[in-house]
Amino acid sequence: METVRCVIDIDLPGAQISRHLYGHLTEHLGRCIYGGLYVGEDSDIPNEGGIRLDVVEALRAIAVPNLRWPGGCFAEEYHWRDGIGPRERRPRIVNSYWGDVVEDNSFGTHEFMALCDMVGAEPYIAVNVGSGSAREAGEWAEYLTRGDDSPMAALRRANGRDGPWRVRLWGLGNEPWGCGGGMRPEAYADLARVFGTYSRDHGDNQLYRVAAGSTADSYEWTEALMKALELRLGGARPERLWPTFQAISFHHYTVPGPWENKGSATDFGVDEYYWTMAKAARIEELIAGHARVMDAYDPKKTVGLVLGEWGAWFDPEPGTNPAFLFQQSTMRDALVASTHLDVFHRNADRLVIANIGQAVNVLQAVLLTDGAALVRTPTYHVFAMNKDHQDADSLAVRLPDPAPARRGLTTFSSTASRKDGHVLISLTNLDAANGLTVELDLRGARLGDPTATVLTAGALNAHNTAQNPDAVRPAPLGEARIEGSVLRVRLPPYAFATVKLPVLE
Repeated sequence: METVRCVIDIDLPGAQISRHLYGHLTEHLGRCIYGGLYVGEDSDIPNEGGIRLDVVEALRAIAVPNLRWPGGCFAEEYHWRDGIGPRERRPRIVNSYWGDVVEDNSFGTHEFMALCDMVGAEPYIAVNVGSGSAREAGEWAEYLTRGDDSPMAALRRANGRDGPWRVRLWGLGNEPWGCGGGMRPEAYADLARVFGTYSRDHGDNQLYRVAAGSTADSYEWTEALMKALELRLGGARPERLWPTFQAISFHHYTVPGPWENKGSATDFGVDEYYWTMAKAARIEELIAGHARVMDAYDPKKTVGLVLGEWGAWFDPEPGTNPAFLFQQSTMRDALVASTHLDVFHRNADRLVIANIGQAVNVLQAVLLTDGAALVRTPTYHVFAMNKDHQDADSLAVRLPDPAPARRGLTTFSSTASRKDGHVLISLTNLDAANGLTVELDLRGARLGDPTATVLTAGALNAHNTAQNPDAVRPAPLGEARIEGSVLRVRLPPYAFATVKLPVLE
């Protein structure tokens, strides 16, 4: 069994890993909202105000920090006034992006804010830039966050909510290069300044405005948006960014094949597995590329980078509506997630928010619903095992020797953090056939006994269903021990593990 050696200096903390790197997208797409998060008050499935209580409990358990809504592409045809007031009076609308279906707007602003309160997550509102107006965006901010007797605050009270909500995360549109309007970078950059200006702060509520940027390596979008901020970044005080936008987003999905034939989520071989993991690992290159552009204009890193959508994207499951983007989630997807999260941790000095697509029943979902049944996917378990990295101080994991590799893919990844008197270490072995021994030299602190957990399965395509919900689940990892300052861990093939150790004072 191959051995890899690492060094971690426990007493040399790096950037804080924002909890918002563990965010989720919740879009009006397929069964994410209706049937996933929301079943209606008349449903036999236990709910509160129509919101599924089992889904709420599961999301709370992984400490979901934010929920981005109403999209996605759907945000660019959503007019928020359609989703307020008595449900029986709300207009029906056509969801032209996702299946051309008609929906009744029974899940709107108040329902979403209630969901966030129940989950304990911050709302991340995506406003309509493509078919909406700056006035519409500004009035939504007023409706949500203003506390006096202004027109929108009065309308909110008439709809049953007296006090304002606290809303910080504010997305200025979605994918303006595509479904958000087919714009050129410079055209959208001007719109981002306009929408950012008219999305105002009310009272002590301060919006953190996120401009919608590129897909993958379209770095010209990031440059155009940084140029739009250049005058405000000039001089000795670049922190005075008001009131256009404070962050720039981009999207990137792991798509192993061409768009018209992405491949099956469950029926794949070892070659397809390695190809998928190589695509997933590319996220490090992309984040570094966008960061380099931003550093040229903003060396003090006052502007945040946001990965607004990420995850594995395969062909929809046979027999389902292809426009609903429902796919299973296997052990392969769990490793896509662990690979991404490690990259996020390593780039926590610039990356401030990330949202997996999506929370329930769509693409690389952490949860699947099947009638009254709730299924936690392998990806869910990665989020659960990693949750104590949220708001922790990152610790660099240094490898004195080259990392192991197969077929041109680096097959070992690790990150670490320190918080609340504990060190958490995440370890990923992507090798499909071979186990790995990891020796970690832990310097700068005295540590107690390790608690280790592993996620693996009998096959790369193993997945959980309503009939077999625990086919892939975490288990104790006995092969983790500390001798002096060296932690030795033995990882099975295609496995993700975490090790938690107390820092002894």
